[in-house]
Amino acid sequence: MSERLQKFLARSGLGSRRSCEQLIKSNKVFVNGKIAKLGSSVNKDDVVEYEGKTLSFIKSEIKLLILNKPEGVLSSSKREKDLPIVFDFLPKSKPRIRWISVGRLDINSSGLMLFTNDGNFANYCMHPSSMIDREYLVRARGDFTEDKRQRMLNGITIDKETYKLSDIIEGEKNSTNQWFSACLMSGKNKEVRRIFNAVDLEISRLKRTRFGPIFLPSSLKKGKSMELSNKEIDALKNYGT
Repeated sequence: MSERLQKFLARSGLGSRRSCEQLIKSNKVFVNGKIAKLGSSVNKDDVVEYEGKTLSFIKSEIKLLILNKPEGVLSSSKREKDLPIVFDFLPKSKPRIRWISVGRLDINSSGLMLFTNDGNFANYCMHPSSMIDREYLVRARGDFTEDKRQRMLNGITIDKETYKLSDIIEGEKNSTNQWFSACLMSGKNKEVRRIFNAVDLEISRLKRTRFGPIFLPSSLKKGKSMELSNKEIDALKNYGT
């Protein structure tokens, strides 16, 4: 059975299908000793190479890591101004595993981030059609009213794009600060912060605590990661069904 080259590369952990298409266009992938062409297909008899390494056609086992991301760390594989990146905190393994981040957290946010070795699985987890919600612990300053709650749940248009929460629960209030549990169905850039700012609530702390059925363990310290079980992977696969 054959499959499109970009799909095979994504399944091998080289990134999303789109980024794998760019690898092919950049002449970095070889099939049977020749520069690969975009749109070509491969099967188990073909020899696929990237950066001098042969990629196995055997379907690899999906692996999933959870990281408790600290504040001040970039959710990126590229360095900026010598800032630490999330990949600095992942375990080093032999043979090397190419970890792919399942979404991002902004530099000032902390908490649960997931990483997988399977590009297709990463895309599934991030795509809105999978109906996987995210939950955040939020500390914010400002007056919270029923009108603001409804606006946050109904949707707020910012720069021609709609942002909204799927749920919000009030928590403990200390002086001018109040805690909230906020849920949403998508992973747009700084979506929680944009929603709170739009109703004049200033976030001073933001921590992701859940991604679908996966909760951030209280025992997992900041900057530490752990591999999740096949049972937890299956739960994530079947969460939106």
